[in-house]
This record gives sequence, C-alpha cells and structure tokens, in this order.
Amino acid sequence: MSDSHASASPQQQYPSSWILLLALLTSLGPLSIDMYLPALPQMADDFGVSTQMVANSLPAYFLGLAIGQLIYGPLSDRIGRKTPLYFGLGLYFLASLLCVYAQDEWSLIAARVLQALGGCVGVVIARAAIRDRLDMQASAQAFSSMMIVTAIAPIIAPGLGAIVLSFFDWQAIFVCLAIMSLVCWLCVHFFFQETLPPERRLKLNFYQVLTLYLAIFKDRSFYLPMIAGCFTGGAMFCYISSSAAVLMDGYGLNQQQFSIAFGANAVGIMLVSTLNKHLATRSSLMTRLKIGGTVQGTGALILVIAGLMSHAPIVVVFAGLFLAVAGIGFTGPNAMALAMSEQGARAGTASAIMGSMQFSCGLIGGLMLNVLIWDALLNMGSVMLLFILIGVSAMYIMHRERKLKTA
Repeated sequence: MSDSHASASPQQQYPSSWILLLALLTSLGPLSIDMYLPALPQMADDFGVSTQMVANSLPAYFLGLAIGQLIYGPLSDRIGRKTPLYFGLGLYFLASLLCVYAQDEWSLIAARVLQALGGCVGVVIARAAIRDRLDMQASAQAFSSMMIVTAIAPIIAPGLGAIVLSFFDWQAIFVCLAIMSLVCWLCVHFFFQETLPPERRLKLNFYQVLTLYLAIFKDRSFYLPMIAGCFTGGAMFCYISSSAAVLMDGYGLNQQQFSIAFGANAVGIMLVSTLNKHLATRSSLMTRLKIGGTVQGTGALILVIAGLMSHAPIVVVFAGLFLAVAGIGFTGPNAMALAMSEQGARAGTASAIMGSMQFSCGLIGGLMLNVLIWDALLNMGSVMLLFILIGVSAMYIMHRERKLKTA
C-alpha cells in the first residue's frame, strides 16, 4: 500500500490489495462467530448444559461488539485509524487464550465479551478507511468487494472448525483464532497505511463525543439507512444463533453436514454481493436496497410457514434460509454506503454507531430467541421476519422522502 494511495482523491479507483487487507481485518468477526458453531454440542456436553445455553455466548459476543464499536469509532476519529487496531487486536489475542481455559459456560461468556471488545476494531476501521478515501458510489462498490471477500470467512469457518474438531478438542478452535489475530496484527504493522491525516482528525473530549453521537443520530441521511441495514442484517444474527439448534438438533445434521449447509448460505451472500457490484452502474443504491429487502422478507416468510408445519422438509428450510441470508448481499453494502455518504471526518464515529446497532440487533434477537415459546425453527423465522419488516419499512420511508425531494 503506497502512500500515493493513501492520499488519493475520493473518486480514484481503490487498489485490490487495500480491500483485501480491510477484508482480512473484517473477517476476524465472522470467523470468531462461525468457526466454533459445530463445537456447540460438544461444548454443551463438557459444561453439562444445553446447546442453546452455550449458544448464549453468541449474544454475549454481540454485546461486546456493540459496546466496543462505540469506543473505537470516536477514538479513531481523534487519534487516527492505525493505533486502535494495535490495541484491539492485542486484546482479542489475550481474550482468545482466556476462551481456551474457560471452565464453564459463564467464564466462556465473559471471555467472549472481551474477545468481541477487541475484535470489533477491524470492522470499524475498515468502514471508516473506505469513507476516508472514496465517494458514495465508489464506497458502495468497495463495500461490495469487501463483502465478497469476507463472505468467504463464514463459508469456510464452520468447515475449519469441523476439521479442527476431528483432530482436537474444541479449545483448539480458540487457539487458531488467537493465531489469526496475531497474523492480522502483523499485517496492520507492515501494510496498513494511515487514512486519516492529523489535520483531518477531530479533537473530541467526552462531552463532544456524546454531542457528536447525538448529532449523527439526528441526521436522517444516516439513521434511516442505518435502521434498514441493521435490522435486515439482524436476520443474519438470528440465523447464526439458531442454526446449530435448528439444523443439528432439529434435523440431525452432523458437524460436516452442518458446515456445508452453513457455507452454502454464505455463498449466497457472496454471489448476491457480486451481482450488487455489477449492477452499480445500472440501478440506484435505493433500488438494490429494496430488492434485497424483498428477497430477505420472502425467505423469512418461508421459514415462518415451515415452522408452523409439523415437520417441514429440510429443502424448504434451506430455501428460506438461503433467501433470508443471501439478500444481505444487496441490503448490507447499499445501506452502509447510504448511511456513510454524508459523514465526512466523523466517519469513524458513524461507522461505530452503524456497527453497534447491527450487533445490538443481534443481541436483541438472541434474547428474543431465548424467551419465545415455540420450537427453534419457528422462533428463528418469526424474529427474522419481524426484523426484516422493520428494515423494509425504513427503506420505503427513505424512498418516499427522496421522491418528495425530487418532485
């Protein structure tokens, strides 16, 4: 990454190597979430609790992600993008080792919160760095490119976890994650060039940070696409939290079969993200955002119908999951580009809010899945449909306001 790229104008084409580096930092999140999913039943046996109880370490991770991003966003706007990466990745490394030595589900949950507090730095800095360099249209393409690469992580993560489990106990998965964070730390040190020069940094104290958060929340150009992106993205977190209970406990898939099924849905995100990138010059961000919401809503509706059946064919469940998850390839990058389009130097803080709200939806979804009284499939489908309907409602408010502005 040469310095010439770092000083490039927003309209300049971004280098692929730069996107790969940002994608590597961002992929630590899905690897942390998905790699240990095949191990949940084994971990439940070790701890003497249910699979769903151990799966509560997922909402715990989302909690850490939600809190951590609110810290790293304004911090990176004040001191730059690179220094927070050093700290966050170092914290992630130490927390991963704590996961290795967890003796029960509660110590695991505590370690996962710390792990998320460190690991979330990558996604905050990646979004902010893209906004530092690129305009809205180029940002949408960059986010799509990054999503294509990061979609590989959830495709391979459960499979990697299953491979590790075939040779070692579940603790080895967290050893692998610790090693990956060390690799990311070294890549940051040697290859990441600062994208926010000192003259563009915001000199913020605590009160000013709160004021900045409030100002961004009041900005309709931000919070409407944020709601659309966060709630449609929240459907993915509902799927992640319930996938082991639905597919392994409910349909009897083994670790390898579960990995293949999980990876197929991640392939869907990658394919739709690729399509989104190719359609960038042919249709508007708003059009692609609404298409994604429609696709996701159709999938969630199929899941609810399947959940109401006595024992729905697994192919119906797969079809619903594929649509509900793959549609994020449209909703995710376009909502992100719209939300970040007018944030300028406060992009780090705006990115933090966007990420925090996404994972707050994941946390809320996880809690709802624990209190609903139906079976795992109907619970998952119902929460996904509710989230997607909220996201789609925000899309149509945006669409109506844009039509009024141009009328």
